[in-house]
Amino acid sequence: MTNNNYHFSKKIKGLKDFSSVWNKPDPKVGQTPKTAIWKKNKAVVWYYPAKEKKFQTPLFLIYLLVSKPYILDLDPNSSMIQAFTKKGYDVYLLDFGVPGYEDKDLCLDDYICKYIKKAVQQSLRHSSSSEISIIGYCLGGTLATIYAAVAKEPIKNLILFVTPLDFSQLPLTEEWRKMLKMEQKTIEQLIDQYGILPAKVIDKGIKLLTSPITLSPYLALLEHAENQEYVNKWRRFNQWARDHIPFVGATLKQLIYDLALDNKLVKNELMINKQIVNLSNIKANLLVVSTNDDELVPEELTVSIMNLVSSEDKTYKKVRGGHATLAIKGRLPEFFENWLSERS
Repeated sequence: MTNNNYHFSKKIKGLKDFSSVWNKPDPKVGQTPKTAIWKKNKAVVWYYPAKEKKFQTPLFLIYLLVSKPYILDLDPNSSMIQAFTKKGYDVYLLDFGVPGYEDKDLCLDDYICKYIKKAVQQSLRHSSSSEISIIGYCLGGTLATIYAAVAKEPIKNLILFVTPLDFSQLPLTEEWRKMLKMEQKTIEQLIDQYGILPAKVIDKGIKLLTSPITLSPYLALLEHAENQEYVNKWRRFNQWARDHIPFVGATLKQLIYDLALDNKLVKNELMINKQIVNLSNIKANLLVVSTNDDELVPEELTVSIMNLVSSEDKTYKKVRGGHATLAIKGRLPEFFENWLSERS
């Protein structure tokens, strides 16, 4: 067979493989062994025991409210959670679950005080540990930061991955900001009317933010369609990327107006359960990580926290990759492994 014929045959096979991807059932995700140790409403705390426990301080993971957390345990070769357990850490993951219309009035106060706080307390009891490390990813990191600023629980380490905090750096024009403020009453009434923002709307919104990047994964799949290992990983990631969950209305209003427009978190003006969220209350060892190709949360939204906390031990790190790179590497970056092991 000539080289031209070989390459032509390979391309034909690649097209067939690409076409067959869409006819297969969704692949398995979240395969690391786990046990539920606490439940509230739709939320559950999952416990992932260390393969061989080496560290006394457990890890408590908080993910965002609009996507399912199995991105942290995508498959055995692309699992942040499994990477932690292999290194000797006990891991606890707060899975908020999928809210329904009946949850429309859940606000930030509820998520911080009735879910995160209670889940951390239960994880501390279950682990018999005197301290805990809190790890937040994306908007889960925003929640983790708010919680850490009001928490009475003993937080030893606070780790924030690609976390939006300083919303003054959002790429919103002044005209957009004025419009959103002027129409606040109308927008809030519309949110109240629907109760929850449907998952399909969230999916469309994220695609608008990242377009035309949303086409890139499909082009990459076409290029590597004959590579089964690549296809399997791609399918799992694509499954997660499409698997959004509804956003409850009360929290959505706070996110838009208290955080995004008024930037109350970094101004120390946000109120949770009648208490000011003052970032200077954070004294835990702090690690903040951004990536250089993150289209959703560029470092400008994150880095200012370094000057707002009281932590004596604080580190900021910018690494190569995109928004989800750190979650699906399947191994801990060397700088992170060293940082965490020295403080656990």
